[in-house]
Amino acid sequence: MAIFRYRMQNILNIKEKLEEQEKHNFADKKRLLNAEEEKLAIIKAQQEQLELQARQIRKEKLNILELKENTAAREYVDEQVKGQLLKVRIAEKNLESARMRLQRATQERKIHEKLREHAFDDFMKEEGQKEAKEIDQLTSYTHSVKDKEKEQG
Repeated sequence: MAIFRYRMQNILNIKEKLEEQEKHNFADKKRLLNAEEEKLAIIKAQQEQLELQARQIRKEKLNILELKENTAAREYVDEQVKGQLLKVRIAEKNLESARMRLQRATQERKIHEKLREHAFDDFMKEEGQKEAKEIDQLTSYTHSVKDKEKEQG
């Protein structure tokens, strides 16, 4: 039996490598998004802490300096939250873009795998036809030899 060789195997290999690269890229983008979300959570925790501190300052004897410092700190943290929210949105968009590229790479690889499967099926059909033809020829030869033996015998 002949050996099956897919003529576009190198393209399939490239598609598999591209898909693997996109998987790594997606994982990197996911890690970046997680890191940005963690930073946001930390900043929001600081924001909550400052809010608690502001309430505490207001409950105690009025200290204008502490109140101003607290207000300035809260404004600063509010700006950090806005900036971090922007970074999170950018990371989400990058992750979505990476997901789309990964999806496209996966689809392309699957298409080439299907093409390979169809080529293999065609190969197997051709091999089956060749075997059937050889069997027919062998059977015809065997019958002709037996017929000649009968005629001679």
